Amino acid sequence: MLLAYNPTQPLSPHEVTEGGRLHFYDRGENIPLVSDGIWQVYRGITQLSQLSPHGEEILLGWAQPSTLFGLWLTQMESYQAKALSDVYLKWYPVDEIQNSSQLSQMALTQLVRRMRQTEALLAIAGLKRVEDRLQQLLYLLKQELGEPVKEGTRLGVRLTHQNLASAIGTTRVTVTRLLGDFQRQGWLSFDGDRHIIIAEPFLNSNFKPNMGDY
Repeated sequence: MLLAYNPTQPLSPHEVTEGGRLHFYDRGENIPLVSDGIWQVYRGITQLSQLSPHGEEILLGWAQPSTLFGLWLTQMESYQAKALSDVYLKWYPVDEIQNSSQLSQMALTQLVRRMRQTEALLAIAGLKRVEDRLQQLLYLLKQELGEPVKEGTRLGVRLTHQNLASAIGTTRVTVTRLLGDFQRQGWLSFDGDRHIIIAEPFLNSNFKPNMGDY
């Protein structure tokens, strides 16, 4: 579950100056990746993806507060990271990670979490019906990025219909139609900032994915 995140809350002077390592990226901005260091999300959410040979974006998951990501942690080509919200990141050189048992253990823990997240996305991609893929993606987002609210569970970032379409291999028009269907059935709604709120009837339905030991 994502920790409470308020993008409008300013950082304290201690946070701004902590080790001189905090870097800010605007929502929608691509985050530079180099092989001699690792980013850790301090505040906000980052989307991780890969470009296919045909230029299509393949979703790999999301980096939340405390999550580590970077080229050193992957063998994938065309790996990229984009800020889904305004984000603050910490930078760690690779040699600092390797020489610190605490940081190495933290990296291992985060890698396991990221692997489970990616496996869940692969399972969703293997479903034949686009309706099932979208339903299970929403449930995964609820688990990964959800914040409890009176109406159900609010996703902590604003996802566009194109974001959702790219994640499940369909078109934006199809996602728009399905979200409209889900909304009419009372399964979801949108708040004033266009964040998706997943309603309890949806969460208690038979569409809930079986994540097993994921």
